[in-house]
Amino acid sequence: MRHVEKQPDVTKTKPLTEPVVFILLSLADEPRHGYALMKDIEALSGGRVRLRTGTLYGALRRLLEEAWIERFQQSDTSREKQAYRLTSFGRKQLQLELDRMKQLTRAASSRLKTREV
Repeated sequence: MRHVEKQPDVTKTKPLTEPVVFILLSLADEPRHGYALMKDIEALSGGRVRLRTGTLYGALRRLLEEAWIERFQQSDTSREKQAYRLTSFGRKQLQLELDRMKQLTRAASSRLKTREV
């Protein structure tokens, strides 16, 4: 008998919080450690989102538990910084969230256009 890990039903996932979306987006192009994540998220959001350390590491812990991200060993660092990278499952979840947001935006834009007439 083969052991198969059960993946969560993606049709029943709740919308992601803004900090989680930004964490996943930041990790979409390359692995990053905590401080680099905080700086990249601030840049991605145009300075609007500034994650506190507790918020960041709480979210990272949950994302690790859900296997959306994984620890990544970086050899180019002199200190013991823990880096993280997006897993293929995490990338899929991010894409589902972005698709949900696009649909919401389309519906809202359509509704607003009909009210302007």
